[in-house]
Amino acid sequence: MIRPVVLPIILVALLGLGGCVLFRRPVPQATPTLHEVVGAPYQEGGVWRYPRAEYGVDQTGLATIMADRYPAGFTADGEVFDQTALAAGHRTLQLPAVLIVTNLENGRQIRVRLNDRGPSQPGRLIALTRRAAQLLGIVRDATRVRIQMDDAATRQIAAELEGAAPPEIAVAAAPRGAIATESLTPPDGSAQSSRGRVAASRPVTADALTPVGTPVASRLPEQVTQTSPAPGQLYVSLGDFSRLDYASILANKLAYLGARLVTSYTAPRDKAYRLQIGPLPTVADAEAMMNRAIAAGVNDAAITVQ
Repeated sequence: MIRPVVLPIILVALLGLGGCVLFRRPVPQATPTLHEVVGAPYQEGGVWRYPRAEYGVDQTGLATIMADRYPAGFTADGEVFDQTALAAGHRTLQLPAVLIVTNLENGRQIRVRLNDRGPSQPGRLIALTRRAAQLLGIVRDATRVRIQMDDAATRQIAAELEGAAPPEIAVAAAPRGAIATESLTPPDGSAQSSRGRVAASRPVTADALTPVGTPVASRLPEQVTQTSPAPGQLYVSLGDFSRLDYASILANKLAYLGARLVTSYTAPRDKAYRLQIGPLPTVADAEAMMNRAIAAGVNDAAITVQ
């Protein structure tokens, strides 16, 4: 009687395939390749985005928390995506850069490394890693924030990537506020220190920014500044203008939405006239109005906080 030889036949067949099942070699992992990113215009949700390098950035809006990625992969500028790092994503600003982010609802302020695109949600200004959101005390979507670029640090990063010395820039100091501290503990698995460092309360000042020429660490330290809360009210910004006649034409066109022209005597010349709608009582109201403005042809309509 001949016994079946099924198992040996299977093993021989597998070995004949070069061990592609039992003895497959591990696939080499891609390595991070950090590079500067501005990028070409792109369309997102029917809206065109126009990336550009900017300095002196000072914006308000709503923040959201980044979703986990499986596998983690890389950020838009070639860094490893890491939810425990103080990092963020923005739709149009140059990458990498350093931003000062303030939670307007509780006054907490940190510095983050801008290294990714996003957020994908309409009406959101910035997407934060889970660790950055935790230090800022952000536990929900659509938290009111202010972002300001650390020009010196961002120029230094660009210089390091280009192998050149950064241009000198002047940074004006602002008055300090009162001191306030709070203990912060890191999430499980965080590679940072066991306690967040909490600095004296103050607005963004010269000593809060990176001195010109100082090397910028790829992983920013966990330092939290406590400032005064200033939650403000929600508006939909329809654009900034340097000429009153241009602003007035759009204001008349969108009068049915409640668009209102605001004049600023302290803003830069190209932002002397702002067209906006508001204040609006809730985030849902602001989102609905923003969508109406986009449908009316204002593709860069955005939710702001004042």
